Amino acid sequence: MIPSQMLKGVLQGSVLAILSQRETYGYEIVQALEAYGFGTISEGTVYPLLLRLEKGGLIRARFRASDLGPRRKYYTLTPAGQEELARFRASFRAMAAAVERLPGFDQEKEDAL
Repeated sequence: MIPSQMLKGVLQGSVLAILSQRETYGYEIVQALEAYGFGTISEGTVYPLLLRLEKGGLIRARFRASDLGPRRKYYTLTPAGQEELARFRASFRAMAAAVERLPGFDQEKEDAL
């Protein structure tokens, strides 16, 4: 399970990454996050984030008809969203590399020595 404070730091970039693959709707994003190992994330967390991303010009939304009920709001990345995702990837990789270099971080590696 990922602690909530850590999750808050990567959730926006993670949603942008999911949207970079294809147009999708909120509930499907929640399911994708769970499938990728983020644990249970409520729709009440994802939908306000989607609204902020939309207001910030990072994603675009449009309604589409659904075979299973009322129409759904589908989201896609904008060019600004693609740029933000690239910044997130670079920042995340730099942070992960720094954490990996910390002494005592990779205990299995140290135990093998």
